[in-house]
Amino acid sequence: MVNRDLARTIVGIVGNIISCFLFLSPAPTFAKIIKSKSVQAFKADPYLATILNCAMWVFYGMPFVHPDSLLVVTINGAGLFIEAAYIIIFFIYSNSKNKKKIVIVLLVEIIFFAGIVAITLTVLHGTKKRSALIGIVCIVFNVLMYTSPLTVMKRVITTKSVKYMPFYLSLANFANGCVWFCYAFIKFDLYVLIPNGLGALSGLVQLVLYAMYYRTTNWDENESNNEVEISSSRTADNV
Repeated sequence: MVNRDLARTIVGIVGNIISCFLFLSPAPTFAKIIKSKSVQAFKADPYLATILNCAMWVFYGMPFVHPDSLLVVTINGAGLFIEAAYIIIFFIYSNSKNKKKIVIVLLVEIIFFAGIVAITLTVLHGTKKRSALIGIVCIVFNVLMYTSPLTVMKRVITTKSVKYMPFYLSLANFANGCVWFCYAFIKFDLYVLIPNGLGALSGLVQLVLYAMYYRTTNWDENESNNEVEISSSRTADNV
């Protein structure tokens, strides 16, 4: 039992490190935004989605919802602050129309999150029922967030080019999914296992596509607008 717990802790720490890298991967995009003092064609949508996803996973990892999930809380807590920083930067350099959209979306997310928390703590009693509700909600969010990588993968197949699907980001996504899948398997946690199994599969497909279309890629091609699509996939979709 001790060895299993130790193994789970070590795997979880590795998962924290990889996930942190993924959370920080959009930093160059925001450096560009700050430098140009404009959000350009970038969208806040993936960051608004990720901040709610992180908040849900932090709540899932609370002792009164799903005990013994400290490492789930630590990485998603870090992700929550990182995504908040991204949104603040995005808000500062957005026009009034985008600022209004960000405020509305955040208000909706706060109301939704508060409602889920209230229902969980007042209606559901016991960690098993609470874990089931929050776990299912988290799985749904994670599955929905896989639409961004799917968009990039579709473009790779259509253009037969992997120029705008960075190899190391795809590798990190694959490793992230595998590590958290193992974490969930060591001390079986279905709600962490499912989304990260899908995340590992998504990363594997990206790596296969990279191998298939690497030779047909025109590396001299210059399409700066595609950076928008890349930034949308640079969020840690998994726990």
